[in-house]
Amino acid sequence: MSHVVPVTEAEGPGRRFAVWIQGCSIRCRGCFNPHMWAKSGGRPAEALALVDEADRSDVEGITLLGGEPFEQAEGLAELAEAAQVRGLSVMTFTGYLREDLEARAARGDDAVRRLLGATDLLVDGPYDDALPDLTRPWVGSTNQRFHFLTPRYAHLRDRLGTCNDRLEVRVTAEGQVSVNGWATSDDLDTLLAGLGSRRRPPRSHNSRDGADPV
Repeated sequence: MSHVVPVTEAEGPGRRFAVWIQGCSIRCRGCFNPHMWAKSGGRPAEALALVDEADRSDVEGITLLGGEPFEQAEGLAELAEAAQVRGLSVMTFTGYLREDLEARAARGDDAVRRLLGATDLLVDGPYDDALPDLTRPWVGSTNQRFHFLTPRYAHLRDRLGTCNDRLEVRVTAEGQVSVNGWATSDDLDTLLAGLGSRRRPPRSHNSRDGADPV
């Protein structure tokens, strides 16, 4: 695991517990989080401990980003299944295509099958910085697709254009600034001007903004 935001409204529908995964072999050009490509640099975390933390955070669900969640499908399947038992929804971002993941599951990859089975809302496809998406929330490029794998968020299928993107800024007691959600690089520069230490925090390679980290 690379990073957790216990409560966010910028990483999927409603209030969510967001978990960024360390490690990704897809390595999209313009990736928002190239520091998450390497497998090293994260920290171990127990799936059930994360679900307990999410439960205490008064959220409606968990969002899995990266990095690449399906490259750690076994541990995240355990997390997602436990979250759904608690009544929490699960949204998962992946740079792989759903069809390829389902083919892996059909060939006997049980971890991929389980993670797909415990995901309510899947966003698939690699980030393409030549195809910026300025209409839909939460995604980075127009090639990326929303898959409503359960009825939980089916009501959003035809309403994505009415869901607003959000930008969240956090400042620690030590003055460190972190941002999650989406904004243009110019908007971020304006927002962070004069705040001293600037650091854009982890979010998915599916992020709409492909700019280099601040």
